[in-house]
Amino acid sequence: MLTEPWTVRTGTGSYYKVFTPYWKAVRALYAPPPPQPRLESLQASQKLNTDNLDAWQLHPHKPDWSDGLSSAWRPGEAGAKDRLGAFLQKGIGFYDRHRNRPDLDHGTSRLSPHLAWGEIAPSTIWRAVQHHISAHEADVDGAMVFLSELVWRDFAYVLLFHKPNLAIENYNQDFDLMPWRASETDLLAWQQGQTGYPIVDAGMRELWTTGWMHNRVRMIVASFLTKHLLLPWQHGETWFWDTLVDADAASNSASWQWTAGSGADAAPYFRVFNPISQGEKFDETGDYVRKWCPELSRLPGKYLYAPWKADPVTLAKAGIRLGHTYPAPIIEHTAGRQRALDAYATLKRRRDAA
Repeated sequence: MLTEPWTVRTGTGSYYKVFTPYWKAVRALYAPPPPQPRLESLQASQKLNTDNLDAWQLHPHKPDWSDGLSSAWRPGEAGAKDRLGAFLQKGIGFYDRHRNRPDLDHGTSRLSPHLAWGEIAPSTIWRAVQHHISAHEADVDGAMVFLSELVWRDFAYVLLFHKPNLAIENYNQDFDLMPWRASETDLLAWQQGQTGYPIVDAGMRELWTTGWMHNRVRMIVASFLTKHLLLPWQHGETWFWDTLVDADAASNSASWQWTAGSGADAAPYFRVFNPISQGEKFDETGDYVRKWCPELSRLPGKYLYAPWKADPVTLAKAGIRLGHTYPAPIIEHTAGRQRALDAYATLKRRRDAA
């Protein structure tokens, strides 16, 4: 972390429950400590009987499902520093404009796995970004938005410190009255990227293959699970915890609760992401969906995010049979949105009656 979760306090001595004032406080107060000298040696745990990694039997087999992870990541401190260097060179100056674009390679830093596994310290990143700003003043806007995301990670730990059961219990206890659905079929379709909404399916398939998902797409798939499908956010939090290489106890649970509306400083309950317009807006080139949903690769951009709107001739030319080569929508968007709004209205009535 940048700071311990009990150190940054409000004027009344409480912890921050809203991110923006927390970010302003950290930005005003934080100064990274000086870097520590490099260790000459590191003594391994005495519990390890061998340093032969093959003997630990960590690698998956029958089947080996890790090829996608191996091609996407270079674990370790050296990989983290290379990733940071590439981002400072190619991405940080555009971060404020490109961070929501999953179709761009350098729109985000992809440092989250290295942070989650302790392969690079957030203070190291902070120092590097500040040094970059001093030499490249034109990049300051993108750099400050990026640093705010680093502080969001700390903010999530503040919440977790004060609410240790954040991964399983609603931060806002009113949501204990939420009329969630139960559907193993819908949950499985979401997990497998078979919802019939291309931007959602692309994200879930990227996650399964690489262990990572672009942050904008994380919000889209989380909204789809908790709002269109009306399934408890805990299902999504658990799935992300099991599949993300950057799974983080604080950020994962805080972000899921933010999307569901049950968290601190949460998204408004009536904010239901439209998975069609979100794809059109942020996957501008269509490269992201075409990469992860290759069965749609020949579909014209006009229909890429809503294949069911294409006429039979267009679908045939693209080699698509809805319900066979690609699923039909698991729920119609307008109906899913209205069901979510009705559920939140029921929650409000139950809360007022309690």
